[in-house]
Order: sequence, then C-alpha cells, then structure tokens
Amino acid sequence: MYIFGKPNWLTNSVNVKTTRRDFIKNTTLSAGVIPLMGISPSFWTTKDTSFDENLSVHIFSKHLQFLDYKSTGEMAAEMGFSGVDLTVRPKGHVLPESVKTDLPKAIRAIKDGGSKCEMITTSIESIQHNLDIDIIKTAAKFGVKSYRTHWFKYLEGKTMEASLELYKRRIYELSNLNKEHHIIGYYQNHAGKNVGASFWEIKKILEAADINYFGTQYDIRHAVAEGGHSWENGLKLLQKHIKGIVLKDFKWGKVDGEWKAINVPIGEGMVNFNTYFKLLKKYRLKPPVSLHLEYDLGGAEKGKSTITVDKKVVFDAMRKDLKALQKLWREA
Repeated sequence: MYIFGKPNWLTNSVNVKTTRRDFIKNTTLSAGVIPLMGISPSFWTTKDTSFDENLSVHIFSKHLQFLDYKSTGEMAAEMGFSGVDLTVRPKGHVLPESVKTDLPKAIRAIKDGGSKCEMITTSIESIQHNLDIDIIKTAAKFGVKSYRTHWFKYLEGKTMEASLELYKRRIYELSNLNKEHHIIGYYQNHAGKNVGASFWEIKKILEAADINYFGTQYDIRHAVAEGGHSWENGLKLLQKHIKGIVLKDFKWGKVDGEWKAINVPIGEGMVNFNTYFKLLKKYRLKPPVSLHLEYDLGGAEKGKSTITVDKKVVFDAMRKDLKALQKLWREA
C-alpha cells in the first residue's frame, strides 16, 4: 500500500454541497489559471460560441509514415487539418531512442511545411524509463502540449486490482512530471484485454493523478465496440478527465466466418456521431481531435513506410473523413 499525500480525487469528493456562488467563483479562478499552465487556448473551450465552429482536428501521422516530416506538414496543411498528431514510438515517425535530435527536427520541418505539432502518440509508460522522461522533456521544450501513453497490460502473477493500483501510481508520477514541464498526458480507452477496455478501469487509474496534467484520450470507436449501448455511461463517467478524443468508425461483420470489428470511413459505421457530439456539447467539451483511418488504405492504415496504393487515395480518404466529421459536428 502506498500513500500519495492528498490527491485531487480525494479533495474533490469531500465538499459535495457546493453552492452556485462557490461554483461560479471556482470556475472563474480556474479559468484564470489556465494561461499560466502553458497550454494552448485551443485545447480548452472558454466561450459558448466556439461550439458553433469546427473542431480542431489533427491527422494521426501513423497514416502518413510514407512521407518525410516536411511533406507530412505540407499535406496536413493542404488538407485542412489543424496539425499533426506525430507518432513518437517504435516504428513511428520519430523513434524514442532518437527523440532528443529527431523530435525537434520533425517539429521544425512540420512547421516549415505549413502545419504544427502540438500532440504526439508515444510508448511512454513510466518515469522509471529514461527514454520516457526524454520524450516528455523534449516534447514540452519544443511546444508539444499533449501526449498519449502506451497501453498497460495486466500483470502475470498479480490480481487485476493489484495491477490497477500499480498503474495508478505510475500515472500519478507521470502527472507530477507533466506538471513540472507544462504538458498534458492521457491514456486511451481501447477495446480488448488491456487495461482501459472498461471505462471503470480508466477511472481507477486516473484517481490519484493531477487532473490538470493527466486524463484520458476518449476513443468513441473503441467505446462503442467494447461498451455497446453503455458507451454513454462511460462518457458521462469520464467527462471531467477527457483531454483529447480520437475519431474513427467501425461496424461488426463476418470475416472468414468470424464476427469482427471492421473499420470504415467516418459516418459509414455504427458510431452514432450525432448523439456523441451532442453529448460533448452538453458536457461543454471540445477537446483536440486525432483523426484515425484504420480501414484499408494500402498499408497506410498500418503505418507502413511503403504503400500499395497511390498517395492520392490516402489523401482523398483523409479529406473525406475530415469533411464528414466537421459536418456531423456542426449539425449535432
């Protein structure tokens, strides 16, 4: 058993009878602190009118790993994306062991291409790993505002509860390091057997973290695949922890006689984007988006450096999905 001091989740649960005056006062004070955190205003919604504007959508660079850094920035800008969600992980655009030299180079080249890199997807797991610390420090130094961690696995020889306690401490420690360097971390919910398939697992491992510096990257595709009709409960449960979202779509179908989740373009699958976007607006949430295209694109969907289709096929798919999700957002 370990002791943290007084984590936010404990403090926040004590005084449940908050008056309306106290709520307004606290909200005003919190809003005043945000600029001091080194976080771009685009990552937080402060005006109701902004919900009528387009989402801030960043293209997941996994699908552009057949391009160099500058070309990635050029295409992101040309297609109308707000920026690039850069892969900084094994087999990614930037390799962790080269992060100190290659991440600054990548960020500069993306900017030279006319875009920006304010979010990255990483293999970060713990402050006990030197490379993980290097990624956080380098990213923060060169203007990255948020990163996604690796996924955690349940540990052999330990109970599920014990594994969750271990990962809760890791995230607590990461949130402290994030606070020191003014960067936000988040953990993605993901269908399957790893930690985070269940909304309650996410809630548990975030309990002790500083809510301003560590949260979740909410993935609606995986939420629907794993939660069925209960994804709305999961969104309600995690709403205060959402720092970013992933957008993609899927449907169930038979492949070689087996039922599987088949990834499809935005709006062509089972995700009810109208309800989802309405709920985001209801909860006053407009976090930055990472757009993923996991359906067949000649290997681009898998992060291949060499693809079997014309590049235009990939770019057209990205434009189509971006246009579709912005339309769905405005109409919700």
